[in-house]
Amino acid sequence: AAARLAAEQEVENLSGLSPNPEKDIFVVRENRTTCLMAEFAAKFIVPYDVWASNYVDLITEQADIPLSRGAEMKGKCGTNESELELSWLDQAYTLKLSFLKEGHNTSRGPEASWRLSRIQFTYDTSERTYFKDAVNAGKHTASSHRLSALVTPAGRSYECQAQQTISLVSSDHQKSVQLLLSEVRLQPFDIPGDFVFSEEHKCPVDQREQLEETLPLILGLILGLVIVITLGIYHIHHKLTASQVQIPRDRSQYKHMG
Repeated sequence: AAARLAAEQEVENLSGLSPNPEKDIFVVRENRTTCLMAEFAAKFIVPYDVWASNYVDLITEQADIPLSRGAEMKGKCGTNESELELSWLDQAYTLKLSFLKEGHNTSRGPEASWRLSRIQFTYDTSERTYFKDAVNAGKHTASSHRLSALVTPAGRSYECQAQQTISLVSSDHQKSVQLLLSEVRLQPFDIPGDFVFSEEHKCPVDQREQLEETLPLILGLILGLVIVITLGIYHIHHKLTASQVQIPRDRSQYKHMG
């Protein structure tokens, strides 16, 4: 049964289809149906220790580790829990994303949403592509604690073009590792069709930027409308006053009357 289940699951790294070389695309399919899709650009900022020039003191350097386009992937889908695992550079780096769907009561009644509930990043400071002369080199794990990120109504996909920063705590002396995510489109549950995202739920930053872009246009239209209305009222008022009898202001002009 386990072998049959494994055979029915497919995982695909479609990153080569993205025109952005920093953006990756991953798809998990079960029973020939897409059950998880993820598109994003990701980079990790990892602090690590090196010897100072006196070889007595330690100083902290910083490694910037991008998610490789050639990443190997695993994935699993469930009714309420899904997972995506990526590894690259001969397993030197592994990223595991866990998703959770849950219901909750609101003033409008019961509703469901999904979220990114856990991140685990494993890295090896003995790998020399990004870590130069690391002290006490070896494998470390950086994890999130009580994470509730990318919260999205059930049945919709999450979209955020803006960069987001998520902090992880490392087993390497509790150092803080930063995960930078951008150009995100993600859906781990309730995908309506093969390789098709549901309607997007935009992150607050994108919503604010969209409002900032459209607000000047809206204000311009309102201002233009006010000007047109004002000119119209002035034109109507001018016509009405022009048709009325003009009473002379100079009293000497009344001599011919009576």
